Amino acid sequence: MKTEIISLLRQRGTYVSGQELCERFRVSRTAVWKAVEQLKKDGYKIEAVKNRGYLLTEESGQVFGRTEIESRLKTNWIGQSLYYYDSIDSTNVQAKRLAEEGAPDGSLVVADQQTAGRGRRGRGWISPAGANLYFTLLLRPRIAPDKASMLTLVMAMAVARGIQSRMGDGRSPGGQNASVGIKWPNDIVIMGRKACGILTELSLSVEQGTIDYLVIGVGINVKRQTFSEELQGHAIALEEVLDEVSRSELLNAVLTAFEGYYEEFLATGDLTRLQKDYNELMVNLDQQVRVLDPKGEYEGIARGIRNTGELLVEIQGGETRAVYAGEVSVRGIYGYV
Repeated sequence: MKTEIISLLRQRGTYVSGQELCERFRVSRTAVWKAVEQLKKDGYKIEAVKNRGYLLTEESGQVFGRTEIESRLKTNWIGQSLYYYDSIDSTNVQAKRLAEEGAPDGSLVVADQQTAGRGRRGRGWISPAGANLYFTLLLRPRIAPDKASMLTLVMAMAVARGIQSRMGDGRSPGGQNASVGIKWPNDIVIMGRKACGILTELSLSVEQGTIDYLVIGVGINVKRQTFSEELQGHAIALEEVLDEVSRSELLNAVLTAFEGYYEEFLATGDLTRLQKDYNELMVNLDQQVRVLDPKGEYEGIARGIRNTGELLVEIQGGETRAVYAGEVSVRGIYGYV
């Protein structure tokens, strides 16, 4: 009931009588009062006036939790099964546990803190409480296993579009261009620094050789924070370029974008319908890049992606090579981008 009450108060923007809440939710005045008191403890600013009712007086991006997420989520099917944790080892690990227990397609795992967050190649992902957005989406797509890697790019597009929706004119407080883009394949970049990490993992059905489930974990730097020495100058938080960011609103924006992109992906089984959109978001499109291939580094011009997600790099002499994500990294000639 808390979710329904806060959603109604937010929608109305004016006083809602206790009697109306009682009738709408078919509960007693005492039950309504208790629910409102709990919402106040959760951090909501709610004013109660005799003979007028309840008024949500102030919205704060600091409020975060199951009730807030449910009240903001406007997706059609993603997140209908929501699992929220104040603290957990890893949202990806928990999503895999839930998948093994039969959690449905579209299940969403969100945490305020991770104690054992992970990035690419087994690296740790520092995940303090109250600072960032950590979530994992569980999917059970009927696609061939070799197509699964494309969903990392789909999520990158959704994160970029979700952040864009919160950025307004895309200018930092100092007036700099703070537009968001993607450094292939899935690094979200703002002002030349990384704002997000995405990790996709899948489990195969041994008997049939098909995907049993896959999980896509996302970690977005939101609050201003002191990054480790290794990350200083390479990482950025959204609130360095934006005013206060509501993590629950951002989560809704990302997942809403993902739903649309995911449907387009499933319609063709590849990125055919998304290729143009992805290329528009690429920060290094038509830029000189260095490909760090274990077989030998080389340089060229990034020319966008194939409809199957590989990066096309034009090398000297006009030859175009397809770069596959994995152990191969792509960098700018003079830095990260």
